Amino acid sequence: MLGFITKFLSKENITASPSYNRWLIPPAALCVHLCIGMAYGFSVFWKPLGKVVLGLNGKPAAACAAGAKTFADKLGGTAQALFATDCNWTQFDLGWMYTLFFVVLGCSAALWGGWLESSGPRKAGLVATLCWCGGLLISAYGVYAHQLWLMWLGSGLIGGIGLGLGYISPVSTLIKWFPDRRGMATGMAIMGFGGGAMIGSPLAIMLMKHFSTATEQGIWQTFVTLAIVYTIFMLIGSLSYRVPPSGWIPANWTPPFKAVNSMIASHHVHLKNAHKTPQFWLLWLVLCMNVSASIGIIGAAAPMLQETFGGALISQPHISFADIKKDEALTATAAAVGAGFVGLISLFNIFGRIAWASSSDKLGRKKTYFIFFVLGAILYVAVSNFAGSKSLALFVASFCIIASMYGGGFATIPAYLADMFGTQFVGAIHGRLLTAWSTAGILGPVVVNYMHDVRLESGVAFADVYAPIFYVLAGMLIVGFFANFLVKPVAYQYYMTKAELAVEKKIAHENPSTDLLKATTSTKKGLQPLAVFAWLLVLIPISYGVWSTIQKAAILFS
Repeated sequence: MLGFITKFLSKENITASPSYNRWLIPPAALCVHLCIGMAYGFSVFWKPLGKVVLGLNGKPAAACAAGAKTFADKLGGTAQALFATDCNWTQFDLGWMYTLFFVVLGCSAALWGGWLESSGPRKAGLVATLCWCGGLLISAYGVYAHQLWLMWLGSGLIGGIGLGLGYISPVSTLIKWFPDRRGMATGMAIMGFGGGAMIGSPLAIMLMKHFSTATEQGIWQTFVTLAIVYTIFMLIGSLSYRVPPSGWIPANWTPPFKAVNSMIASHHVHLKNAHKTPQFWLLWLVLCMNVSASIGIIGAAAPMLQETFGGALISQPHISFADIKKDEALTATAAAVGAGFVGLISLFNIFGRIAWASSSDKLGRKKTYFIFFVLGAILYVAVSNFAGSKSLALFVASFCIIASMYGGGFATIPAYLADMFGTQFVGAIHGRLLTAWSTAGILGPVVVNYMHDVRLESGVAFADVYAPIFYVLAGMLIVGFFANFLVKPVAYQYYMTKAELAVEKKIAHENPSTDLLKATTSTKKGLQPLAVFAWLLVLIPISYGVWSTIQKAAILFS
């Protein structure tokens, strides 16, 4: 039995025939990414989780950190909340799980990226399934037993490992199946990660409503249900992964020679040498700045819109956000508009991933990032003026474009790495580069939230809080611009020789004798029933998520 499983999971067993339909791979990747992308949507659980424990009067008990005002006091309350069963958790307590998601994602992708390259995407995808869905089950028990440390361990740590492996598992495979459309291929998959919350959040809300009772929030039951659904989808995706034969290229396509495009490598850089090149660290800074400049402000999108425009959001331009806070009905109306803004941003984030990444196949990766940094910096300066003049439409439109470039940056970076370092170790190199995401996940929100709170505490009006924050974020994009400007082709000294490449291909269970430039195949034409089913399997939930999000965003235009 063990021998059968080992053979079933081996990379040799998932090497496809030359005529395999490569369009079956993107929906397999989407099956995995749409599930792990729910990490973005975990905030829907914060409010319900904050009132799980009821007091003697039947109302939610006090928080473990009740009365805490300083950061040190909040940390002390969180330490108490880790094991306490008689007090409720705060958003500060639960938010650390969100931080763990993306810190562990980057670290696990960096640690096990090399293993993924040699073992293949199927094995990595299955491990990701076990970690992500197993983490949800541990978290479900954590909610049932009211143990915060189990939530951190289950979804934060173990689930974070699943995020890292699941995120990078299809990347190098897609790049090898689509050497002619690297950006489009990775954009389709990584679009799924951005869209996971768009599907999972309304589903989770619906499940919690279904399972809730007078004394039960229905959260642990929702976690169990999501774990079952995600296990099915992630198994389908992971077991559908196939890798192309070594040297495979699409029919009627000629690989670009270095003489034609010097920004696309014609050789491969070993994983152990990638971080020794200036290109790796420049691209690390490119990703870090692009994400840092957006992730903090996107995370605060709803309150930012409400604080900046106040009564203008609810057809009462003469009142400020401070006035709105005093009235529960006005607060609820403004919050609904803020939620619509978040929905609109999420749509542009998702579809920006496929649109910008696909465009990069024509424009080139460097030019695409040039647009991100120049246009992004201009827009951040502009939104500061739009906020001052209360130009709501221009303000919203600017952030929709910024969100699209935020998503596009994630989707374009794997293709950029393949252009620079070749495809042999692109998945592992991408895994190491994702530590930039981990760094940005801390840097961006800390800068935005710190400046926001300091300015409010100093007496600045709500409407004027964000103007200098926008300028700081524009400055981050300027740093990214110069890093991208300095990216040049990798020096020849870092390329592997043919003999070294043959050894690595053998280690990776590939046939090292095939010459990449001479390999040609035909691909099956027309619609195949299996391909149609595979795409419907992912497009139906995506359509559900898009429709749910559009309904929320519609309030902005009502």
